[in-house]
Amino acid sequence: MKRINLNFELTWRDIAWRVALVLAVVTVIVWFMPRDHRPSFKFEQDKPWNYADMTATFDFPVYKSDSVVKAEQEAALKDYEPYYTYDAEVGPEQVRRFMQQFGRDQKGLSTDYKRIIANRLNACYAQGIVDTKSPSGVQLDSTALLRRVDGKDAVSVAAGSVFTGLEVYELLLSDPMLRDRLSALQDLDLNEYIVPNLVYDEERSDQSRIDLMNSVTRADGVVLRGQKIIDRGDIVDESTSRVLQSYLTEIDKRHQGDRGISSTVMGELLYVLLVVLGFTVYLTMYRKDYFDDMRSVGMLYTLLVLFAVLASVLVEHNVLHVYILPFAIVPIFVRVFMDSRTAFMAHTALVLICACILQHPLEFIAVEMAAGLAAIFSLRELSSRSQLFWTATLVTLVAMLTNLSLFLIRSGDFSRFDTSEYYFLLVCGIVIFCSYPLLYIVERTFGFVSNITLIELSDMNKELLRRMSEVAPGTFQHSIQVGNLAAEIARKIGANAQLVRTGALYHDIGKTQNPIYFTENQSGGISPHDHLSLIESAQMIVSHVTEGLKLADHYNLPQQIRDFISTHHGLGKAKYFFIKYKNEHPDEPVDDLLFTYPGPNPFTKEQAVLMMADAVEAASRSLPDYTEQSIRQLVGRIIDSQVQEGYFRDCPITFRDIAYAKTVLIEKLKTIYHTRISYPEAKA
Repeated sequence: MKRINLNFELTWRDIAWRVALVLAVVTVIVWFMPRDHRPSFKFEQDKPWNYADMTATFDFPVYKSDSVVKAEQEAALKDYEPYYTYDAEVGPEQVRRFMQQFGRDQKGLSTDYKRIIANRLNACYAQGIVDTKSPSGVQLDSTALLRRVDGKDAVSVAAGSVFTGLEVYELLLSDPMLRDRLSALQDLDLNEYIVPNLVYDEERSDQSRIDLMNSVTRADGVVLRGQKIIDRGDIVDESTSRVLQSYLTEIDKRHQGDRGISSTVMGELLYVLLVVLGFTVYLTMYRKDYFDDMRSVGMLYTLLVLFAVLASVLVEHNVLHVYILPFAIVPIFVRVFMDSRTAFMAHTALVLICACILQHPLEFIAVEMAAGLAAIFSLRELSSRSQLFWTATLVTLVAMLTNLSLFLIRSGDFSRFDTSEYYFLLVCGIVIFCSYPLLYIVERTFGFVSNITLIELSDMNKELLRRMSEVAPGTFQHSIQVGNLAAEIARKIGANAQLVRTGALYHDIGKTQNPIYFTENQSGGISPHDHLSLIESAQMIVSHVTEGLKLADHYNLPQQIRDFISTHHGLGKAKYFFIKYKNEHPDEPVDDLLFTYPGPNPFTKEQAVLMMADAVEAASRSLPDYTEQSIRQLVGRIIDSQVQEGYFRDCPITFRDIAYAKTVLIEKLKTIYHTRISYPEAKA
């Protein structure tokens, strides 16, 4: 068994950079994750249940509806008896005051009247005079009861048996024995002696009211842990609606005491950290070159964060369905710009992260993983819009079939079949197909180049290429030939053939600035170099690289194409003029930089392939005869010289790749320069 190489050869700076990246990504993702402990579902009474089968995860009571509880509480309050505290000293004190005042000012009343009034007051005080018969907004009628508290005793008495101050006053004025002295009674101001001796006890009354309301049980049943609440597709009736609402209420109660960082947040942090850390370890072990390119790291982790945040927002606000998010776009983009293995790992990490915020994650994982695999396997390279259409179609079909298979496994009862999820998956497929503009945004944001862009750049009607064909036709034909040779080599060694072909078309665009100084554009045997010094001629030849880079900047060519322009000669020299100068000035020191291209040397396979094809194609035009031996010797000499001079030291090309390149170049040049049959002339 092959051992896994755990020697990452990382510096402390590399480790710190990766740790900071992981922590930043985890923090952003967890920050947007739903904090609501409630399950993310909506339901309406008399409507189908659109989610997976629900089973109780704990014991909880089934609560009555608010209307039922309110009605039962109102019925219980019919037995409500407000509490009044009896003060036995108030009555005798007020009667004594009356007797003393009557003795000083009789107002035309005899002693008999005085005794009658005193007796009537004593009788009323004995019955009880209350301060109010509408305590706390409750109107007591004559049939209602109230609690009379006398010391430690509390007895129920009819509200009609006690008096208010107004009722006592009216009773005295209407008394038959006092009616003939009505004006004199009114002058006595009897209200001064009518003081309540039954005082409303608000605290005790409120407690009695609360006890009565609490005596109404809020639950009329219980659901046990593991008991099925509702199946997918069932109609949510009144009873089930109460059970579901009770379930949510009980969850709220269980989390009322949460303070600070809850266990949910800690779990999310740990889970997301494990997933992101695992993805980062994969990149470090198997794709460590991506960390040398900020574009790759930026795109991977941006897509991861973006889709995780979007999923969290949908779940947090219970908007639409998570299936409407085109998660398959992530493996599509990663596959187009990177490789299929990284696309699969990135998609797996994303699906696992998003699954933890859902109530039923297994179904989501199955559907999205199947859709992601379909996207990866159906899109080896993106070179036309039709490929994106067929990929979107396949992803949608696979997702729908996976969801259908899970339904058949779980239930199989088509009377409960819910089509809403399939509508969301269909919309998701449409979004994937319409994501073509996003490809351009990703390219411009992270500096990638897709095959579609390369094909567009290869259009001969592009201004730069058309201008080259007009002002430098020899260079144009040379570039096309180099592109064909380089693309064939790239296909043979597993490099990007479309990239190297497009790079070949643009690698000599600098020659369009001064085309006549290059032999392929000269005619009639006249060369402008005859009027220049060797150093000036060398500078003119070398300048086509810098001039090409200026044109690339002006026409906003992708960086990958600019790299072909700068590396197709590497740090080599304009050898013709360099050697000639040395021969003519044998005793003088030579400044090599005057004859050296600005470089750098190739640092990708594609750039190395272009350098070999460019040098061989240009040199092949100077062969006196095109035999297999001469072509083989030419190819071997040029490429071996490039290897010996270290041009390929910085790029990941192998000796096996170089051997394949030699073979391809020899075979192709033999085909290009094959001997043609000379047709005989007709005799007269």
